[in-house]
Amino acid sequence: MTEAAARRVPGAPCWVSLIVHGLATTQEFYGRLFGWEFSPGPDELGPYVRALLQGKEVAGIGQLPPDRHLPIAWTTYLASDDADATAEAVRSCGGTVAVGPLDAGRAGRLAIVSDPGGAVFGVWQAAEHLGTVLKGVPGTPVWNELVTRETASVAKFYQVVFGFEAEAVVSADFDYQTLHLEGRPVAALHGVGNALQRDRGPHWMTYFEVADTDESAARVVELGGHVLQPPRDTPSGRLATVADPEGAVFTIQRSVGG
Repeated sequence: MTEAAARRVPGAPCWVSLIVHGLATTQEFYGRLFGWEFSPGPDELGPYVRALLQGKEVAGIGQLPPDRHLPIAWTTYLASDDADATAEAVRSCGGTVAVGPLDAGRAGRLAIVSDPGGAVFGVWQAAEHLGTVLKGVPGTPVWNELVTRETASVAKFYQVVFGFEAEAVVSADFDYQTLHLEGRPVAALHGVGNALQRDRGPHWMTYFEVADTDESAARVVELGGHVLQPPRDTPSGRLATVADPEGAVFTIQRSVGG
């Protein structure tokens, strides 16, 4: 277990958040699944809570205005030293800026953007709030991965905007690139071709560490969620892809050696 309170290298995933219709019921689901507790704020953008483990911030959940009907999805935030400059780079490289850049009180400055394929992600310029403080224990984000049709066209976007170095897995039937910063893998691009769901399109997937993938997948169902891909073994650990009661998709993982 290590704490991750230091300012992130620009481009590194630093936070995940979820905006839902039912804030209280969503807190109940994740509280019982991951053992999260919650503290309020900041509420400049509407009702919002931060999820805590061991008193340390690991994720955020906010509430949609009743008249807004947006897709319910976990959003990965990538760190930036200058959200305005990053948003401009997103635009100039063929992406879209949907929200901001704007201040989130004293916590920092953010933008919600999408890459040229339409995958939505956040940009976070930290002030008082540096991002996820705890990692490596069950209930914390452990990995972030872009699921897209094919990686070649979008890899250049992330390399130019954030300075990633991309390392491709050389395989005729596996389109996968790991994104590195300062020599360390921080995220990945996964091309799934025609297996990409048309109703979702390209999207960033959040992986959460769990103590037991099978038990957690069963718990998801007990709590009103769904298992989309049942537990399976991979080189990085045992994974299952699941959805919460409002349909937000995420992956649970017991990491190798975890």
